[in-house]
This record gives sequence, structure tokens and C-alpha cells, in this order.
Amino acid sequence: MENDNYIKETTTNNPSGVIAQSFLSSVFTYMAAALGVTGLVAYIFGTDMGLMSLMYSDTGLNVFGYIIMFAPLGFVLIMSSGFQRFSSLTLSALFIVFAILMGMSLSTIFLVYTGGSIFSTFLITSGTFTVMAILGYTTKTDLTKFGSILMMGVIGIIIAMVVNMFMQSEMMDYIISIIGVLIFTGLIAYDVQKLKRIGSGAEYGAENTNKLAIMGALSLYLDFINLFLFLLRLMGGRK
Repeated sequence: MENDNYIKETTTNNPSGVIAQSFLSSVFTYMAAALGVTGLVAYIFGTDMGLMSLMYSDTGLNVFGYIIMFAPLGFVLIMSSGFQRFSSLTLSALFIVFAILMGMSLSTIFLVYTGGSIFSTFLITSGTFTVMAILGYTTKTDLTKFGSILMMGVIGIIIAMVVNMFMQSEMMDYIISIIGVLIFTGLIAYDVQKLKRIGSGAEYGAENTNKLAIMGALSLYLDFINLFLFLLRLMGGRK
């Protein structure tokens, strides 16, 4: 998901680029912290059947399980719609709760995939993310036009996944996963370049700048998680 409606460039010039670097540093710090929380919670829940039983019954997901699965989307919508009203402290708190809920939601991967394949896929995702983030930061090519295409691709992927829920086609699932990897790999470079531009026009230490950094971290976090999940579907060793 993107937050283009809430992450906007300001007009203040920053020739030295120092503020842009500081802004991106904050973005990556928020993102890394959220990923750490998600990973820890996912591991704790995914390796403890007692905790997993809170979300599952004999017939599958229970009411609490469905709430956990859909709650992260609700938090993204709340953070986006409340961007103007919420303080940076409130957004930070919401981001932490969101990361915890995502960890609980993602804990099911430990029931499906081996621990080794999850770890190796995470390393590959981290490497890919790093390369594309550097590319997005250093490239002189304007990626704006690609961003629109990639976002249309995200919508297409969502529609295809819903359709395949009924078709249950393994081939279609494989194709969706490949396209998903390509789309979110591209989105990483696009989002980093966008955030670099925002940072160039940001006011150091301002409340709005802190809020933009949190929303930027949310965008990159979602890029990372989606890339990880699509790679896991392609490469993950099932139990």
C-alpha cells in the first residue's frame, strides 16, 4: 500500500542533502524496529501451539483469528486517514501495535514452511531490499511514471489473488507470485526515491516531518513484507 495522499513534498530547499539523509535515516529506523517487532512476535506465536490455539479452532480460524488477520489493514487505514489529526507519538504507537498484529497474522508461516526456508527467504528479501533501496536513492532516473504502473500492478495482483481463491490454480498462483516479486521489488526503489525527495524539502525536527517519516516507514515496511511473502511462496520449503 502507498500513502501518496499523506506523504508529500514541501517546498523548502535543502542543497546539502543533510536533512534528506537524516529523514531517510529516521524512516529506515522506524521500519527496522517494526520489522523486528513483527519477526519476534511471529516467531513466538508460530512456535507455540498454545498461542496459536487462540486464533484457531478444530474447524480453522476462529473469530479472534479473523480479527487478527484483518486488523493490520484496519490500522493502515486508521493511520492514513488520521495523518493530519494524529501526533507523531500517536502514529508511532499505532505503528507498533500494527507491527505486533502483523506478527501474529504472519505466525502461520511457521506452520506451513520450514524454519530454514523462512530464514533464507528473509535474507534474500533483505539483500534485495538493500540493493533496490540503494538504486532508488542513487539513480538519476525519475521513477514517478513507473510508480503509477506498479500501483496498477498491485491492484491487478489483488484481483488475481481473489479470483484464484475460487479457481485454486497452482499455475496461476505461481505466476501471481512471480509478478508480485517484480512489482514489490520495483516499488522499493520507487518509494525510496520518493522519500528522498520528501526529505530534501523537509524541516528538520518538525512534527510533520516526524509523521512523514513514520508513514514512509510504513510504506517501505509493506513493500518488504509483501516481497518476503511472494518470495516465500516461490522458494519456501513446505513441511
